[in-house]
Amino acid sequence: MILTSTTIFQNIPCTLVTGFLGAGKTTLINHLLTTKPTEQRWALLINEFGRIGIDGTLLKGADWWQAAQETIAVREVSGGCICCTSQLPLQIAISRLLSEHKPQRLLIEPTGLAHPRELVQQLSEPHWQTALQMQAVLTVLNAIQWQQAKYREHEGFAVHVQEADALIINRYDHLSADEIQALQAWIATLNPHATIIWAAHEPAAAVSHDSDHSDNPDNSSNGSSDKNDALPAYITMLREQLTKPSQVLNRQHKVALGPLAKSAIRTPLQGNTSAVFALADPTLASNSAQNSTDSELPYRYHETQQDLLLAGWRLPAHYLLPADTLQSWLLRLPNWQRIKGVVHTSDGWLQLNFTPDSLTTRTVGAQSDSRLEVILQGADNGSNDGADHTPIAIDWQPYDRQLMAMVVALG
Repeated sequence: MILTSTTIFQNIPCTLVTGFLGAGKTTLINHLLTTKPTEQRWALLINEFGRIGIDGTLLKGADWWQAAQETIAVREVSGGCICCTSQLPLQIAISRLLSEHKPQRLLIEPTGLAHPRELVQQLSEPHWQTALQMQAVLTVLNAIQWQQAKYREHEGFAVHVQEADALIINRYDHLSADEIQALQAWIATLNPHATIIWAAHEPAAAVSHDSDHSDNPDNSSNGSSDKNDALPAYITMLREQLTKPSQVLNRQHKVALGPLAKSAIRTPLQGNTSAVFALADPTLASNSAQNSTDSELPYRYHETQQDLLLAGWRLPAHYLLPADTLQSWLLRLPNWQRIKGVVHTSDGWLQLNFTPDSLTTRTVGAQSDSRLEVILQGADNGSNDGADHTPIAIDWQPYDRQLMAMVVALG
């Protein structure tokens, strides 16, 4: 089934924001949205690997949301990769955003386990060519992840670099000069055409350069030593990328000799997906999280995708969780790779955004429910870093009970 776009939508600029799991795509999206002219309508399509849907809430907690929410539409597609198995969820989501919001720019954030080449290829199909104008593919690269062999040697990590028009490198402040040179050399072997942007976060400086991979990120783009100018300079560089056509797409068209070869990366739905349960009745199962309704809270799901174990929980807003106990419990989960949540706690409503190298919490306004999602490494990822990657199996029932035992019901 192919959905055709209506002819009233012509050449809407579309930017992909890619990056491996935990790279920092949500932070980059926040930075991009600060570049939006006040009067323009933008749309954001978020694809989450899990089924709960949290990234949209994380974005709406940002400082820009209150002022800009009338001109930014956010739609989430949860429960697997939009570039895998079928294009239909992607087509439906984009078509609805275009028809309902009529945006002047579209941003798409696929899951960190998506294959960017396939996604770019799908968005350049004939039925989108008149509606969407593909701009530079922006890819986030986490320098702390890069330092670890299990990431550098992971095909999914490398392919994001290969399919980038611009690489936004974050968490690089701790790198030595030699490590920065090694990182740039590694990028050059995979993608010598990429523009490199060193992400600024106060008080770091930023610099952008194209195929020359020898520049030092400690030098600012304008030669100024005023670190207070770093973030505005970085935002300016991001804004420039929004108007550059995708060279990745052009190169794909030049070398395409037939149908796009499928990557060796397995699609999420090739994993074994477990049944979905409602906590209120552990014996109640369904085949899809989409069958859950707000009236069925509390709700949880557990499943396996690729070599990852996923679990998510939604709890009624009046369930209160002790903040310190909850965070300690989450951090004790085995081999966790990502933890996200918006939770009603003893410290108020908190956003949780945890990666192995960053633990971020912030207070937010009251939500309609509490949401938690965790991703665990479930099997050997093929790296040669000497670490123990013995496949693990999780009995989630004790964890469900432990979480519920923390709950204090209000009212």
